[in-house]
Amino acid sequence: MPTDRSPEPAMTVVLDPGHHAQESGPVLDMRGRLDPALFQAALDRVATDHPVPHTGELRLRRHGPDHHTLELPAPHGAPAPYPAGLLADLITGFPAVTQRTGGTPGRPPRPHGALPQTFAVTHRQRELLAEAAAGGPDHQVEQLVWRWHGPLDTARFTEAWQSVFDRETVLRSAFAWDPHPRAVLFESCDPQVAHHVQGTYASREELMAAERERGFDLRRPGLLRVALLDGPPGRDTHEEPLTDVLLTYHRVLLDGWSVRVLLREFYRAYLAGGVLPGGERRPDLRDYVRWLDRQDPAPAREFWRRTAGGAPAALPRTAGAGTSRDGTGRNRIRLSRAETTRLAHWAARWGVTESGVLHAVWAMLLYRASVASGAPADIGFGVSYSGRGLLLDDIERTPGPFAGPLPMSVEVDPAGTVPDLLRTLRDRTLETAAYEWVPPGLVREWLGQDADPTAPETLLSFEHTPRRDDRLAGALAAHGVHVDQPVPAPARTAAALTVVAHHDGQGGLALTSVHDRARLPDDTVRAVLSQAARLLRRLPYTVRESTTVAEVLGSLPDEEVLRLYDRPARTAPAAWLPLRPAARPGAATVCLIAAPGAPDGWYRGLLRCYDGPEALAVLRAGADPTPGETAALASLAPAPGRLVLGGFSGAGAIAYALARRLAESGRTPPPVVLSAAEDHNGPQTLATALHRAATM
Repeated sequence: MPTDRSPEPAMTVVLDPGHHAQESGPVLDMRGRLDPALFQAALDRVATDHPVPHTGELRLRRHGPDHHTLELPAPHGAPAPYPAGLLADLITGFPAVTQRTGGTPGRPPRPHGALPQTFAVTHRQRELLAEAAAGGPDHQVEQLVWRWHGPLDTARFTEAWQSVFDRETVLRSAFAWDPHPRAVLFESCDPQVAHHVQGTYASREELMAAERERGFDLRRPGLLRVALLDGPPGRDTHEEPLTDVLLTYHRVLLDGWSVRVLLREFYRAYLAGGVLPGGERRPDLRDYVRWLDRQDPAPAREFWRRTAGGAPAALPRTAGAGTSRDGTGRNRIRLSRAETTRLAHWAARWGVTESGVLHAVWAMLLYRASVASGAPADIGFGVSYSGRGLLLDDIERTPGPFAGPLPMSVEVDPAGTVPDLLRTLRDRTLETAAYEWVPPGLVREWLGQDADPTAPETLLSFEHTPRRDDRLAGALAAHGVHVDQPVPAPARTAAALTVVAHHDGQGGLALTSVHDRARLPDDTVRAVLSQAARLLRRLPYTVRESTTVAEVLGSLPDEEVLRLYDRPARTAPAAWLPLRPAARPGAATVCLIAAPGAPDGWYRGLLRCYDGPEALAVLRAGADPTPGETAALASLAPAPGRLVLGGFSGAGAIAYALARRLAESGRTPPPVVLSAAEDHNGPQTLATALHRAATM
């Protein structure tokens, strides 16, 4: 009979950085089961990714079945130190990378002793990772929500998502820092599907808010999760059951188009009994990265320098310390089906689309709010592109983070005509589409706007979606299931205001805004969104070939315009966060180092387990620790106080760099203690190892 097996103790590594002045090399003390093949794979990965010449040999010594030490070469005479911290990260990461190694249907299992594949991240992903780190847990977290009418088999539902995860490499990807970010492709990943009974949340809006605030651990695969919320029970047994379905995902790996592609695959798997036929999809994100590497940025750079115009007219600033509010505000307004149809027909008359009309309306409203004083002025804002207009095979069905904002700049002349403005924006949009693969940060760098306070602070996105497959709707109906059209809940971004437009299931055009409440009052955003909807409704009735911008703006009542509070001066986050003081005089200080990508509160499990007398603090340092971060660390335990650095897998490279910086300043470098993961028995194992290192 099978017996329950307790989980193996998490691997821990205590890294003695050595002392440069004494020409002693680092030593890794490893406790836990050491797989020889994976250990060799880690050494090979370091040698391949960081080919640093060094003198001396690596010596592995066995002290028992679960106790080994590895002596690394001294840095003396080498152009760079051996990346001992990265090696410690890889060794402690073994438990996370060896789960479910039996392989996935449709492809052979990963060879025994192989580490997960890593590949480069795109420039856009680096921007998103940096923004997510600077913001809260809900930054760059987006959602789709819809209602499922009819029976829902939860087991089949979960199996269908598992089949999609097995097929799509992007869903099994995460990030590692060595010390800079790289994408990591895991062999397998179980989807997170949570089923909440009716009454668990007061509404689906409450569930959506809770899921946004959860954020994601970017070091773990599965940056898309699913939540089901049972609807209210019917009045009689003949009424169909209702379930709200919520997809929450991170934009660093997926965009709205991609999630709809995945949703279509899920429906196919659900209809097939939970199994999606076929093997792993190619092309995938790895192929896109290779495609990007072959692109010449020179024509794109020349295009933006030629078309950017002058600095955009600044939106007026409101004096004061801000709105005294914080967080994210959300608003929604809708054009009816008849109004949307009328707008589409009118736009076609001028050779433009509904999105082009929205761009023109927004440009006019920004001009109205600007300080241009009636003269022609360049108006700038961001426009989101789908990122699918690429010469890459099957890009329309490939999920990934391809969509992104690009700057749009246009001269708005109050004496000019609205049709001319529409045509100018249409032509600019079409020209820009040739370079929609270029990340916005690179464009700002080319235009010298990185430090420009007048850079565009508003973003427009007309939701890009693949064509609807009506055959799936018919197949679901045959099973007694009807699903509503998904409704997007836009992500919080660095922009002060984002407006997302999409066609809803009733044929109407919905405008959803997301704004920074510290910079924009809620009433102002509601008023400006209402003005945009009013113009979209009225333009088909009032605009002729000779209608000027001034005439359109003059028809608006004298009410709110978009006025921004200055971006609040960010209080530099404390270099370190004290958790608790030492329980007795002379006790050591344990400083926990945050692994890049770790969610807020990652240390809470450890804090509950740690019962030693040592003082505890947390330091969140960058991939390349600054002198200020090193000084803050030194202040935690002034000589001759003892200092120990610790963390979970992923923090080793940063902790080792900090230890070396302390050694260069003349201090004895502190030991670095790492354990496998925050979940399962990782916190208790790390707490034990930290206490042991602090009392040595």
